[in-house]
Amino acid sequence: MAGAGRGLSDPRLWLAASGLIALLAAAPLAAIALTALQGSSEPWQHLIAYVLPTAVRETLLLLAGVGLLTAVVGTGAAWLVTAYDFPGRRLFEWWLLLPLAVPTYIVAYAYLDVLHPVGPVQSLIRAALGIESPRDFRLPDVRSLAGCIVLLGFVLYPYVYVTTRAMFLMQTANAVEAARTLGVRRRAIFLRVALPLARPAVAVGLSLALMEALNDIGASEFLGVRTMTVSIYTTWVTRSDLPGAAQIAVAMLALVLGLVAIERWARRKRRYAQDAQHPRPLTAHRLHGVTAVAALIAVTIPIVLGFVIPAAYLVHAAATRIRFAGLTPSLAGEAVNTLAISLVATMLTVAAGVVVVYALRLRQTPLTAVLARAASLGYAVPGTVVAIGLLPVVTGMDDAINAVFLNMRASPKGLLILGSGAALVYAYAVRFLTVAVGGTEAGFSRVSRSLDDAASTLGASVVRRLWQIHLPLVRPALAAAALLVFVDCMKELPATLLLRPIGFETLATHLYGEAVRGTYEDGAVAALLIVLVGLVPVSLLARLGRTPEAGHVDATTPASRGR
Repeated sequence: MAGAGRGLSDPRLWLAASGLIALLAAAPLAAIALTALQGSSEPWQHLIAYVLPTAVRETLLLLAGVGLLTAVVGTGAAWLVTAYDFPGRRLFEWWLLLPLAVPTYIVAYAYLDVLHPVGPVQSLIRAALGIESPRDFRLPDVRSLAGCIVLLGFVLYPYVYVTTRAMFLMQTANAVEAARTLGVRRRAIFLRVALPLARPAVAVGLSLALMEALNDIGASEFLGVRTMTVSIYTTWVTRSDLPGAAQIAVAMLALVLGLVAIERWARRKRRYAQDAQHPRPLTAHRLHGVTAVAALIAVTIPIVLGFVIPAAYLVHAAATRIRFAGLTPSLAGEAVNTLAISLVATMLTVAAGVVVVYALRLRQTPLTAVLARAASLGYAVPGTVVAIGLLPVVTGMDDAINAVFLNMRASPKGLLILGSGAALVYAYAVRFLTVAVGGTEAGFSRVSRSLDDAASTLGASVVRRLWQIHLPLVRPALAAAALLVFVDCMKELPATLLLRPIGFETLATHLYGEAVRGTYEDGAVAALLIVLVGLVPVSLLARLGRTPEAGHVDATTPASRGR
């Protein structure tokens, strides 16, 4: 044991472990390129002629629309609750985060039934107008690109809201007062002073929202929008053309790299708003009368559209389902599957995050920094792309395992990794390792290095310092990161659809199947369970925002995301 302890205390071993994690995280990206090259030129010709033009056009239009809506709603809401005081402002500060608890595919699932021609909204309108037949009066179909933009926008705006509000809170009253002294009116301060200073935060939040929109598959497919993500899924599953799906994934990575470039640029500029040596926080201006009512309405609309209506529908539909037909017999098993695989993936992902961050702490070199960055690539890659890249990796592992058993004159084990769910755990870890690394790094940054030096002087080994000093001190950060990873794993749909073993269902795939069949009430219970679990990180995020150190939290890191 002593020898093992001395071995684990060697920083080179931690560096090697960090390198292995980075290699496993980056392997899917390399595999995508190799898989795409295996296809012939004919699929490329078909994709260029028939698939990519529509997919790229609808993806770009979707991203443009969602980007504009999330930027306007998120930034406007952040400024209202920061710069103005009106009835209920303290509650709206965290109520505006509630849409983060609802995955995009659940919102689309709910609105498809709510806004159906024979659904409650249109039926109520026709009853009020004295119209009986749906053929005589119908609202515009929500199954459209415009409908998808609106729904995704009102679910994803909290990404912009969180980062922008954090920046507004760091802006001091000195800048506002200086602008007022120079003759800038109060209404113009937002456009001429606050917004230019907050541009980096807006860009970061916007890039996160757009990456979530790009990763979406359920909402886009439900609403009839053929994005590149949907094209990857249909090319792989419907046409059984893995090289063709990989070729679309390669084209899709170009969009991802563009979003990542925006985020990196914004992070480079994020200190632009820090100015005063002794700053005073911005004092909220009290609103009265019509202006207070207008502000109240403005911050209520996003919450109602992004959370209240979908949540109310799910509660009603779930209660109706349970009252008349009881619970779906398979729902308990699917809930157990969801919890079990999410828990395993969370434990492995957080452990990998600790290894990567601790290796960086032991040796702060360009190599360890590159490894940490490589381990965090997965968050910027949509789940469908990760699944495409993981398939040849895990099948290669399965082939290697079978070859070992054959050499031992034993029977091969078949698709051991892919068929056991290990591939799905691998995909979750690749996707959400960034969350674990970001949360762990934030926790370690608050631990003074003088403690390391003192413990080393007293003869404490590297492992002992980690176990007895660092882990107890960073436990809250690790718990927050683990919670966020767990909920993200529960809600992940694209990778789960593509890599789950045969016959293995989760709450997300159950909901997807019911929505595809049009049996919305049957999937309402699963959707409600996912939303209730999603409320946990939202509550945590709201609580962190109220702590005295909230202003010092880097709100631009994925570890602070509630989704």
